[in-house]
Amino acid sequence: MSEVKHLNSENFAATVASGVTLVDFWAEWCGPCRMLGPILDKVAEEIGDDAIVAKVNVDESPQLSTEYAIRTIPAIFILKDGKKVNEFIGVKDQQTLVNAIKAAYK
Repeated sequence: MSEVKHLNSENFAATVASGVTLVDFWAEWCGPCRMLGPILDKVAEEIGDDAIVAKVNVDESPQLSTEYAIRTIPAIFILKDGKKVNEFIGVKDQQTLVNAIKAAYK
């Protein structure tokens, strides 16, 4: 069973460098972000080892927020080999996120 990884400036680049990664930019004070948490847990469980599901706390990693031009959270990025292939703003359902991850495999 896969779990959601917590990324920061030190481990972000190495984690997203290869394969498919879903990254949720969030903050603890953000209500919709907290709603998304259990959904991401289910996505990680469903997707298993086929992709990484990760979170970046924007308050703890402001440089990543700047690099990815985060203006609204939650902001969800699908990265393939470190490059953005899809993005969503706001809370999305499990199936939408799983489908986006699977589409990035292709």
